[in-house]
Amino acid sequence: MSRRILSSSPALATKSLALSSLHLRLEALEKEHQWLLKQIKKKQTELNNFVEQMRSLATDIFHKGTPSFKKLAELDEEIHALFDEIFTQRKFGKQTKKNIEGVYRNLQMAGIISPKGNREAADTELDELFETEEQENDVSGSSQERRHQYQQAHQELEFASANKDESRKIRQTFLRLAEIFHPDKVKDGETQMRHTEIMKEINKAYQEGDLARLLEIERRYQVGETIDSNSEDDLTRKCNRLEQEKEFLKTQYETLKRELRLVNNTPEGVMVSDCRKAYREGIDPIAQMLEQVESEIQVISKIRDFVKDFREQKITIKEFLSGPIILYQMHQEIMEDLLEQMLGDFGEIIVF
Repeated sequence: MSRRILSSSPALATKSLALSSLHLRLEALEKEHQWLLKQIKKKQTELNNFVEQMRSLATDIFHKGTPSFKKLAELDEEIHALFDEIFTQRKFGKQTKKNIEGVYRNLQMAGIISPKGNREAADTELDELFETEEQENDVSGSSQERRHQYQQAHQELEFASANKDESRKIRQTFLRLAEIFHPDKVKDGETQMRHTEIMKEINKAYQEGDLARLLEIERRYQVGETIDSNSEDDLTRKCNRLEQEKEFLKTQYETLKRELRLVNNTPEGVMVSDCRKAYREGIDPIAQMLEQVESEIQVISKIRDFVKDFREQKITIKEFLSGPIILYQMHQEIMEDLLEQMLGDFGEIIVF
């Protein structure tokens, strides 16, 4: 009697293909998941280190530069006080007084002394300067403002929705881990101590809204959901969960990159970057900065002496209105530097 050879069932072949496809999808998602976790951890460390460098640099500058900054502040107050005495104790003609006020205002606008005293007059001049331009742009500006407000509101609604979903996912992950690692869930003393330390990590990540950290803890201790590798439902559910987490992790990664860019572009961040470059070139940037501050102190001290001499009538009004010699020297040095730079650039163009 001949035997009949049974062929594989089409249903079984289809199921096998479906499982194979899900396995491949799950493997790809897990790889991307792990890559995102590593990148987030790397970017978070980079951000934390940069912020710490900013704090360290600020502290270093504060301790080393306080005496010099204090001296600058004292000189600033002294010059303002001298001008107050000049205006209250001496009598001038209307035009002469206006000219002296102009010298006082120019010192403020040049950044040699702080902008106070005649600040209201300077603000009035600026208001008058821009008043016409504001009137001309009033109509177009208002429509642009409305459009900007609409776009901003729309973006805020989208962000709030995404943020709500992410917060829900963070809470779900936190509760799942807390259920497993809560110290009260175990009685063994050693295990209780270990769970206490893990819960500290979990709580910190939850408080900081760090989904990547919570998922990394889950992966490290292998407490994710158990799935049947031959079950389409289990594999599909796991893939869908990883897809959702992937989107949240992408958002967290982009947020960290944006925060790092913003921090880098702050004045403090630029200073840290400049200091890094200087250190690589063997230059002590703080010492160099303090040297510049000392040079400023010398210049401002001479200006203080110049104003003091005028208050004590050791120099004439004409000499005072001509300005201190040190300012002409500074102007000449700036012009020489600009000329040298222009000639250097011109030489590079010719060579090119």
